[in-house]
Amino acid sequence: MPRPNEEVEALFQEYADLISLTTGDAHRARAYEKAARSIGGYDSDVSTLDAKELRSIPHVGSSIADKITEYLHTGRVSAVEEARTKVPAGVRQLTAIPMLGPKRAKVLYEKLHVSSVPELVEAVHAGRLRDLRGFGARSEEKILHGVELMQAAGDRVLLPVAGDLAEAIISALSEVSGCVRCAAAGSLRRMRETVGDVDILVAARRSEPFMAAFTSLPQAAEVVAEGPTKSAIRTRSGLRVDLRVVHPDAWGAALLYFTGSKAHNIKVRRIAQRHGLKLSEYGLFDAETDRRIVSRTEEKVYERLGLPWIPPPLREDRGEIEAAQEGTLPEVLTRKELRGDLHTHTDLTDGLATLEEMAGAAAREQHYSYYAVTDHAPAMAMQRMTDEKILRQREQVRRLGGSSRRTPRLLHGTELNIGPDGDVDWPDEFLAGFDLCVASVHSHFTQDRDAMTRRIVRACENPHIHVLGHLTTRLIGKRPGIDADLDAIFAACARTGTALEVNSQPDRLDVSDELILRARRHGVTFAVNSDAHSVRALDGIRYGVGTAQRGWLTADDVVNTWTWQRLHRFVRDKRRRGRPAG
Repeated sequence: MPRPNEEVEALFQEYADLISLTTGDAHRARAYEKAARSIGGYDSDVSTLDAKELRSIPHVGSSIADKITEYLHTGRVSAVEEARTKVPAGVRQLTAIPMLGPKRAKVLYEKLHVSSVPELVEAVHAGRLRDLRGFGARSEEKILHGVELMQAAGDRVLLPVAGDLAEAIISALSEVSGCVRCAAAGSLRRMRETVGDVDILVAARRSEPFMAAFTSLPQAAEVVAEGPTKSAIRTRSGLRVDLRVVHPDAWGAALLYFTGSKAHNIKVRRIAQRHGLKLSEYGLFDAETDRRIVSRTEEKVYERLGLPWIPPPLREDRGEIEAAQEGTLPEVLTRKELRGDLHTHTDLTDGLATLEEMAGAAAREQHYSYYAVTDHAPAMAMQRMTDEKILRQREQVRRLGGSSRRTPRLLHGTELNIGPDGDVDWPDEFLAGFDLCVASVHSHFTQDRDAMTRRIVRACENPHIHVLGHLTTRLIGKRPGIDADLDAIFAACARTGTALEVNSQPDRLDVSDELILRARRHGVTFAVNSDAHSVRALDGIRYGVGTAQRGWLTADDVVNTWTWQRLHRFVRDKRRRGRPAG
């Protein structure tokens, strides 16, 4: 079940879109977008705050605070309800199409009377958009691609949405008398970037108490199915949750079976057949006598089949079974192996917490030994960064870093903007003063393939850029990735000693697991970073770890698992390489 903060965030983001559609007041819409983002990332539960405390949230004034209070008391906001009546539901759906947005949706509605996604697709195929100012053949391609992205996403949700819901349900069911074990299975356990439905597995000798508790959960808006050992509910957000109760003796086989993937399970069952066995969710059985051999733990099931235990994120039939048979299965990265975070933001730019708050949480909650603050550089004009501001922050970092043994080693960095030609914000002599630099694409997403490739390769060749941030710039289900020769970029990362970031923001997870697998073949080194803009978001690095696991990364592949001495050599060596001749 989402926190009240996330509910209010979604409501205000919708309101910002409605403002753009109805009044076109860009300043007011932007105010609600900023407030939505601040509320979503705020550490405290907004439902526990009074009016004064609500106004202390960045970008939340009296009017917005009043709307939060209204929503928390009534479950609605009258201003939002009124705005909804002014815009047909189909037009509101248009704003969800990646790369379209409220302004262009408004034009389509006013000029072409398009009020639904099917009408939009029909208008594109009929060539009706080409006569509109600001639209053309390229726009048509982008819109159709955006519709495909939206439809492909369907009812799938981002990993943390499913994860938070599963954790709440697991917590509730674990309190039911007789619970031996309770865990998530399915694509959530495999850490896929989106989840279609949530699978929960319980081990108990009696299933009835769990079925009753499950269907009575506050998260349940509808009971979809109810049976003696399996039930399903649908939450208010539309996400389906399936519960299965199995006997404790069958736990391992059931967990393996319901974790998947389907392709992985098929191969495992074939191995069982070759051993004269048969495998199901109830256990591993002798094919002739039907005697159950093992089933209590996954480890025992795999072991009986001659395999080591295979971590769930690897179970996608991408060579993991063959590697297990050959003894080459990697020991994938774990969260506890991370020694630091190399990409974070503070309220000096677009973060929600101070440097002291972020660094304190990095030490207290994440137990890091080093931590980099990398606020945005001047090319992102809306962040209003200046040389003076960043140098004052550097002094603050130096003071804070030496103030306590409990504070991790603080690195003063920056997130640079890779310009259209590959240049970055500051000259070399200024960049030399930073401990570490991340560089990312933040604009000009539609450059042609060759130009985009040259742009990013040139950034990799800059001796002051140590980490290439969120490479493809994608937003899952909202914005497609850039068009570039990614293999050429991977080769450049390997050649120049530039680490490729696995960005842990849940709507990015950029680069994806598939791209990690490709980049590994080029010998690329990686950095798994949170890109946190709030204290709460620091913990989101676990999603990046899950993505890294799906990409078969080990601790040695990831620079922020290294000791400070080794990381320092990595930064120093990059600077010594200099720009290539010519």
